[in-house]
Amino acid sequence: MTENLTKSTFLEKVFNYEVNKDWKFEGDKPAIIDFYADWCGPCKMIAPVLEQLSEEYEGKVDIYKIDTEAEKELAAAFGIRSIPSLLFVPKDEMPQMANGALPKQELKRIIAEVLKVTN
Repeated sequence: MTENLTKSTFLEKVFNYEVNKDWKFEGDKPAIIDFYADWCGPCKMIAPVLEQLSEEYEGKVDIYKIDTEAEKELAAAFGIRSIPSLLFVPKDEMPQMANGALPKQELKRIIAEVLKVTN
């Protein structure tokens, strides 16, 4: 199941940018972070796909959502200018951003290539 993050849970589960200048992932498994807004049509289209992926990759990949309207500081910290924006966070490498409501097969390809997770 996808989980909504606030700034405090983001600092705890993903990256504490108030303590660390350089990227340091706090999670124990790769993650996808969906930056979205309730008024965004493409965000609504990708939401059920992310729910499906969270079930398919349960225990292998954490999928988080950040409401850019409620968490403006997080959106600014990542330079989010268009939504949906997806941040793919591998366990031991730098995260990579993808923009737009990507199709499920493309998301699965990125999970395999960037997150190094196969189903």
